[in-house]
Amino acid sequence: MHIVIMGCGRVGAELAQTLERQGHTVAVVDRDPTAFRRLGSGFGGRRVTGIGFDRDTLREAGIEEAGAFAAVSSGDNSNIIAARVAREMFGIEHVAARIYDPRRAEVYQRLGIPTVATVRWTADQMLRRLLPSGSETLWRDPSGAVQLAEVAVSPKWVGQRVSRLQEDAGVRIAFLTRLGEAMLPTSQTVLQDGDLVHVMMRCGDVARVEEVFMVGPKDTA
Repeated sequence: MHIVIMGCGRVGAELAQTLERQGHTVAVVDRDPTAFRRLGSGFGGRRVTGIGFDRDTLREAGIEEAGAFAAVSSGDNSNIIAARVAREMFGIEHVAARIYDPRRAEVYQRLGIPTVATVRWTADQMLRRLLPSGSETLWRDPSGAVQLAEVAVSPKWVGQRVSRLQEDAGVRIAFLTRLGEAMLPTSQTVLQDGDLVHVMMRCGDVARVEEVFMVGPKDTA
């Protein structure tokens, strides 16, 4: 997959290097050409000097063949604009934007702009957004029978109640992370774009649960 990253700070550089090691092609956009020094001499991807939400700059970075876009510059406004351009003008499905102000992130989220608000943003969290798949174990009981894991959820579940996801998968949703804050779902809670879903399940059920989460709701017709 080709992935475009806006911002070559610490997180952007780490993200680019990690993605390249995983076999993806990567282009990094930054308005300051000296920022590319963080990538190191071994980085083989594109270095594009320019404004990350400029359409010509994004085209130079290969946005038209990209499968994911990450906006991790130091400016909330720039990240939001770039995320909107990538999603709305170029149709990129997997878009993630770093937002420092959770109040602003909530407003943008309600407008359908994919954002995550956290001051403890890491490249690992960004990878989970750009390449959603499988599950990540957070805790396992000493017997090895039960585990708590963050499980990637298909966009097909957005707008569905958490209770339906639990029923289809046969698991217990322990909690959600929404806009950088943990929340306990109720029977009426509806999944939103950007929610991280944390599941309590039997260790032997992991593969089955991952499949249900990625396939989407069962046809009730």
